[in-house]
Amino acid sequence: MMRMEIALILVLVFVAFIYFGVGKRNTPLHKTFSALLLITPLHLAFDAATVYTVNHLETVPPFLNEILHRLFIGTMVLVVYLFYRYISILVNEETKKDCTFHFVSKIYLCLAELGAMLLPVHYAVTEKGNYSDGIHVSVCYISVAFYLLVCLWVLLKNRRQIDRKKKAAIGVALIIEGIVSILQAFNPTWLISGMGITLMTLAFYLTLENPDILRAELTEQKMSMLYLKSQVNPHFLYNTLDTIRIQAQLGGDKTTADLLMRLSDFFRLSIKTDKQMTMLEEETELSDAYMELMCFRYPNLKYNCDIDPDLSDVLVPNFILQPIIENSLLHGLKNKGYRGEVTVSAKKTNQNSIEIQVADTGSGFKQGVKNKIDEMLINCDKHKANIDSIGILNVQKRIKLLCGKEFGLSYTENTDGGVTAHILLPIVREEFE
Repeated sequence: MMRMEIALILVLVFVAFIYFGVGKRNTPLHKTFSALLLITPLHLAFDAATVYTVNHLETVPPFLNEILHRLFIGTMVLVVYLFYRYISILVNEETKKDCTFHFVSKIYLCLAELGAMLLPVHYAVTEKGNYSDGIHVSVCYISVAFYLLVCLWVLLKNRRQIDRKKKAAIGVALIIEGIVSILQAFNPTWLISGMGITLMTLAFYLTLENPDILRAELTEQKMSMLYLKSQVNPHFLYNTLDTIRIQAQLGGDKTTADLLMRLSDFFRLSIKTDKQMTMLEEETELSDAYMELMCFRYPNLKYNCDIDPDLSDVLVPNFILQPIIENSLLHGLKNKGYRGEVTVSAKKTNQNSIEIQVADTGSGFKQGVKNKIDEMLINCDKHKANIDSIGILNVQKRIKLLCGKEFGLSYTENTDGGVTAHILLPIVREEFE
């Protein structure tokens, strides 16, 4: 039996090595899975130790056996709690609803850990082998049953709102742990609880946390961004060059030179697709160049940029402002003959995040449009882009992938007309892959 536990430990250590070797985002979901990858091998180590000590009661000091069993049960409770937390966070990200069992699960965790540390430890000695028995080991079974039932309830309650792949991963993990727990309960000498814990961890890793899957998603988003640029840039180029041509005909070499310089700046900055993240200062420089050209083209169009200098070196996903600003022009100010104003601002919301706002004084949303956009942005992973939504949908998906599910794009309607795009991002100053 110890050989199986050692093999399981080596498997999880290998998974942890791969997982922590890839730059991960600092989100509650990844923090929880990271904790699982740290606690689970420790639990399996205590499991392996107790497998040995319980079968050598005559040679192992009783106090050592008791300490190891308490640590085994205590870490088991913590692991199944972390599984519940991982699933509840995953469901919360999908549904935007807090789990009603959050407080109860913490209270139970404290009570179960107290039970693991204080209740008397008993052992059953049989011909097939020895095992932990009595009220102390009941803490383990009750905890597994409690958290599995809570997870099942969360899954069933929100099944219509959860992505199919995530729903399948959760369901498979719960079935695996349920089967192993039942087999362990009816065959105490099998001592296979560690197998269930390991298989659950692997189920989440292979389906939801695999770095290769994340890289594939990022590659898909990068290709989508390149496609977006291939659609936006030529259209913008032809219109702007036509404006420059007319201006050149009317005379004024300095103005023509200035326009050409800004156009050059725009394309120089917009083709930087080799990096997923760029400094906010560079991102606003791109939008400045774009809007300077647009304001020349439409004299009644005004542009303001108000960025806190302390935030200039904050890293943001590349090419997120220009598509949002272009949306403001095409869907808001175009209907008003490009008469109005676009304002870009950025400020801290707290110590860990910033909000970039793109506000316009355009015609606002048509009836029913805002609800459709809100639904699309909330469930961005379930939507395919069309010609009207490729810009904002691409921006939302890349923010979610690069920064975390709690960050992203949203819209509000201004009381005096127009709309404001809100881009919530983490404060990161060191680039990650």
